[in-house]
Amino acid sequence: MLVFDKLFIGGEWVSPATNRIIEVHSPHDQSLVGTAPEATKADIDLAVKVAKDAFENGEWATMAPEERQAVIAKFNDLHAAKAQEFAELITSENGSPLWFTSVLQGSLQEQTNAYLRAAKDFAWEKHLESGSIVLAEPVGIVAAVIPWNAPHQSALVKIIPAMLAGNSVILKASPETVLDALAMGDLFNEAGLPKGVLSIVPAHREVSEYLVLHEAVDKIAFTGSTAAGKRIASNAAKQMKRVSLELGGKSAAIILEDADFKVAVAGVKFSSYANNSEYCAALTRVLVPRSRYAEFEKEMVEMVKGITVGNPMNMENFMGPMVHKAQQEKVKSYIKLGIEEGARIVVGGLETPEGLEQGNYVQPTLFADVDNSMRIAQEEIFGPVIVMIPYTDVEDAIRIANDSNFGLSGGVWSASKEKGLEVARRIRTGAVTVNGATSSYDAPFGGYIESGMGREFGGIGLGAYVEYKTINI
Repeated sequence: MLVFDKLFIGGEWVSPATNRIIEVHSPHDQSLVGTAPEATKADIDLAVKVAKDAFENGEWATMAPEERQAVIAKFNDLHAAKAQEFAELITSENGSPLWFTSVLQGSLQEQTNAYLRAAKDFAWEKHLESGSIVLAEPVGIVAAVIPWNAPHQSALVKIIPAMLAGNSVILKASPETVLDALAMGDLFNEAGLPKGVLSIVPAHREVSEYLVLHEAVDKIAFTGSTAAGKRIASNAAKQMKRVSLELGGKSAAIILEDADFKVAVAGVKFSSYANNSEYCAALTRVLVPRSRYAEFEKEMVEMVKGITVGNPMNMENFMGPMVHKAQQEKVKSYIKLGIEEGARIVVGGLETPEGLEQGNYVQPTLFADVDNSMRIAQEEIFGPVIVMIPYTDVEDAIRIANDSNFGLSGGVWSASKEKGLEVARRIRTGAVTVNGATSSYDAPFGGYIESGMGREFGGIGLGAYVEYKTINI
């Protein structure tokens, strides 16, 4: 069991203002994984004070970009060396299958390397032919608020570019995954990050809102639900805070008539059911041509029935439990809703997998004959419930894919790369993969419509943490 009794504030381990404790329980068997202090408003005030002092009086904001890059590069090496250790800790906290956390944690060194490449090439100071000088300066104090489903990826995609730009950062960790967040603190100290630049504070929603509304916070970087993102954007607008939001999704996978169905189904498995389907970019609407619907359904049924569910620490299990009981009940309520709406359930259902009743488990579930107007096709479920929607022709498929309030991700499968690209260009979403291609950390990621504002990764993501100043001489 991992126990923290202090908060990481400005690079120092500080006693919390109260004795309130967050307990982290295993989603698999409810055993106690660890405990950590729960940050209160008084702790947030201290973190903001320290961050403000570091930004206004410290060395980090005025340090040469190359010096900041050297510190982040050292942290990246230290973090990569502990990738598997962190993967196991995160799995014990949130129930993500170990094969998934291992792959994701192993990829984060490249995520940070992409930011380092961008920082090296970034125009921190540009001299125009007119004689004007354009400076890219840090925004100030950044509040980074992250969810529990991919905690280190969500944290580093924000705090790394923010710090590379010279900002001070307060990371608000989710209560479900406080242990892995606090465990990063000493790595930043070992890398040589100056005191005051980074704080890590686990807290619940009320204190999180107190942080983002704090008058000294200049920029909010948030990943989470669309409902919470709207609330943050609305409140931030009153204070003219800078905001970037990576929110929900209900992304479509379009299976074209010429696609190799076995290849497409294998791709759908990883893009739809990976990480227990608890991730925003999951392709949870699968659009299938009517002319081959029965054939594709057969392949999908075989795939879903073959998904192994159980202890997420077992590398052989593809799926683990939902993060907590409330999420389990939410997902089951959507399964019940889908049945009531008239969709045909072909795999899975409401019964908890046999032998796993103690955990927060939900069967991988597949609905067929779904109409895109149904709530199970329009609302983000954030669990292993996938819907198959028939379409008549390519124009109909594109119309259905775009008939959504979300626009975060998408996928197209086709025997023709050119045809797949043609369809991908017409889907109104922030990212599209053709035939299951791997995403690049150099390329921007974010959403259209209710899937968010702004982009993360690479040079564009780095640019979200600077203010531009023009000096005319």
